[in-house]
Amino acid sequence: MIMEFVKHLFPRVVLERNLAISYTLCLGGLAFSVFLLMMASGLLLLVYYQPTPERAFTSILFLESSVWGGAYLRSLHRICSHAFLILIFLHTLRVILTGAYHRPRQLNWVIGFLLLCLALFEAYTGYLLPFDQLAYWATQTGMELLTTATFGEQLRALLVPDGIGQPLSLLRFYALHIVILPLALGGLSMLHFYRVRKNKGVLPYL
Repeated sequence: MIMEFVKHLFPRVVLERNLAISYTLCLGGLAFSVFLLMMASGLLLLVYYQPTPERAFTSILFLESSVWGGAYLRSLHRICSHAFLILIFLHTLRVILTGAYHRPRQLNWVIGFLLLCLALFEAYTGYLLPFDQLAYWATQTGMELLTTATFGEQLRALLVPDGIGQPLSLLRFYALHIVILPLALGGLSMLHFYRVRKNKGVLPYL
């Protein structure tokens, strides 16, 4: 699967007609490129961010006011997260409108939908990390909405066992945002590209 993923990123042959700009705009490839940029900027942000209720917001202020390029780096990470969601949504919409989810691509459609859901959850977990008023109340609203769903109370207890923004809850959001969800997104992306090559029908290259 890893080799197919690499071959998808670096194809041996590309047909000339497929180099032209089309209506699909390579939305999946653009989304993955933005994901890599978001990962790189996020790793740099880790150098200064402190995942504690007392230091989270002040570490963001320090990054933006005292670190050279810190404000740009944070803005880049935020813009990439917005672009990532938009590109994945447009890619999903294109698949629906063109009927690309039909046989033999049903499995890849499920994988792509899981990627969309994980991307939304990744954005949600990152929203709390700056720990300002907007982040706090947006997370509070999200948790209240979660309790209306099936098993919502259990999920809320798992995500925020000691309350919104408390040490354990912030640490869990932090771990989800920087480790668990990025690894899941990367693994599903590899599987997604592998299935694209395995299905052959949508390949413009070898």
